[in-house]
Amino acid sequence: MFVAPDPGRARLRAGLRAVAGIGLACAADLLGGLPLTAVVAGGLAALLALFTVADPGVGRQAVTTALLPVVGYPVLALAAVLDPYPPARDAAFLAVVFAGVYARRWGPRGHALGVFAFMMFFTAQFVKAQAGQLPELFAALSLGLACAAVVRFGFWCYERRSPLSPAVAHDEPGGLRRPTTRQAFQALAAAAFALGVGELVSGARWYWAVAAAWWIFVNTASRGETLVRGFRRFLGTVLGMVAGLAVALPVGGAPVPTVVLLAACVFGVFYAAPVSYSWMMFCVTLLAGLLYGLMGVLTPALLVLRVEETLTGALGAALAVALVLPVTTHAATDAWIRHALHAVRDATAAVGARTPLEPHIARLDLLLGRVRLAVAPLVHPLSPLRARKERARQVLELLDDCAGQVRGLAAVVAEHTGPAHGAHPGHHERLRAACARVEEAIAHLVTPHAHGEVARHGVDPAHEPLGDPALGHLHALERSLTALHAPLRADERAPVAA
Repeated sequence: MFVAPDPGRARLRAGLRAVAGIGLACAADLLGGLPLTAVVAGGLAALLALFTVADPGVGRQAVTTALLPVVGYPVLALAAVLDPYPPARDAAFLAVVFAGVYARRWGPRGHALGVFAFMMFFTAQFVKAQAGQLPELFAALSLGLACAAVVRFGFWCYERRSPLSPAVAHDEPGGLRRPTTRQAFQALAAAAFALGVGELVSGARWYWAVAAAWWIFVNTASRGETLVRGFRRFLGTVLGMVAGLAVALPVGGAPVPTVVLLAACVFGVFYAAPVSYSWMMFCVTLLAGLLYGLMGVLTPALLVLRVEETLTGALGAALAVALVLPVTTHAATDAWIRHALHAVRDATAAVGARTPLEPHIARLDLLLGRVRLAVAPLVHPLSPLRARKERARQVLELLDDCAGQVRGLAAVVAEHTGPAHGAHPGHHERLRAACARVEEAIAHLVTPHAHGEVARHGVDPAHEPLGDPALGHLHALERSLTALHAPLRADERAPVAA
């Protein structure tokens, strides 16, 4: 987590801004004379507003933030009113799970609103909300969201690049094959299992299992991704439990050290989230332990129970992705690789057309992140499929090389743009011809059943760059694309070629 690159210090800024926004929210709730449970709810609302709202553009982020209470408050009220009636409460929670995942088809805004709605039902269980407490809870949530908005759009405004959503970036088939529809049914099945078994494990803390199942499905697109995410969540929770025993229990809810540790945990959640799900869950688990210590209910048995409920939720997610409309890791990985190759093609086409490359490079970077997430199950240290693991590593290395060549090409093109570089009329034609060869290589790679054609496609020695930096990058790009044929087109069960 601490050695991972942080371009532009985006993770550092996100963590510091979260501490400022959530700290201001809690302070405002305390100054407003609200009880501790309401303060916890207000701080959680601020955290969600800063964590989940990731629309492109500050203006869209502001609109989504303003819509959070419109979606979340009715859900919180429903949870509080139905709390005395467990069957109706459970049915309503499962409906919120399904709707929250289904809403991801509307992009980052749908995703943020779905998460907030789910977490409002969860919050009602966490603070044991009753109907008579709704006015103070709404006041605390409103103050929390307002403080988060003031910090985000006023004191500390910057645009954070949001990750691609699987439902947005994938091709959108209809019916049950649509990613958001499929995941909604999978999450519903996982949550139903987690709810039923979770209530057998603990009649008071069953909602932890539902939350574990829900969050495992965020930003996953295949069976393998979900299984790896479930393992990482369980690992982070176990480590967080150990830290809770070592830190939260001795602190015992003492206000000053608890507040300091809570701030460190909030920072850790935001700082770790983009690079390590396990470390993020470590911080979340320790944060929950500190909150329970602040409320005077923390015990070793409670920390162990959280691990048990997390394991229940992870098991529910694993069963759901294996049995309900499953999508293999291979299918998801293949789709994301095609998207990344299309981004490379668009970038090289922009060179030939003399249009800006920056938007294509930004999209390529995001797609490569999704490729890494998709192949994570294959390159995981516990994966027994050695041949597929090695091929996946080859694909990642070659795609990274392609991205490096595209970035180098963009820098060269930007440096050599202008009247001073117009003395070679044939240069642009050679550039366009090289771009066409790259596009042809990509077309062969993304075209199904083109094995023989791709195998024959290679780099023509007659097209050597001859010292031209732009042609050199295109030549290297073409070479990497040609090398991609072997790992991409090989039989999944075949040994890796030397």
